[in-house]
Amino acid sequence: MVLLAQIVGALYGLLAVIFGAFGAHALKKLLSEEQLKSFETGVKYQMYHALVLLVVGFNFNMDVAFQQYMVYCFAIGTFLFSFSIYALVISSAKGKKLRFLGPITPLGGLLLVCGWGLLLYSFINNLI
Repeated sequence: MVLLAQIVGALYGLLAVIFGAFGAHALKKLLSEEQLKSFETGVKYQMYHALVLLVVGFNFNMDVAFQQYMVYCFAIGTFLFSFSIYALVISSAKGKKLRFLGPITPLGGLLLVCGWGLLLYSFINNLI
């Protein structure tokens, strides 16, 4: 599980840099200002959570279930949140908005909140 957190964190970080450059250069001419802001939000959240996964991967043993759930929440939540935003923005720019992805974004956000809650729980658990 430690290795999974590290690999997914590194992969998400790599892709965030690529998608950020893609958005800043290739998509700048195709997207409206609002669409570009949404795309950048997906990239920012992806990078934030890539870093969290790396920190968690290097600082936790994952020997208790809630730490493993935390990794799953961050990994799956980031995928659902950021990648649904990318798909919604790009499909919208092409005139074929994939509306079924709309509910996926908040579900990803909820998993991210759960991941942060589990991280907080871990710190409080160590304090007690």
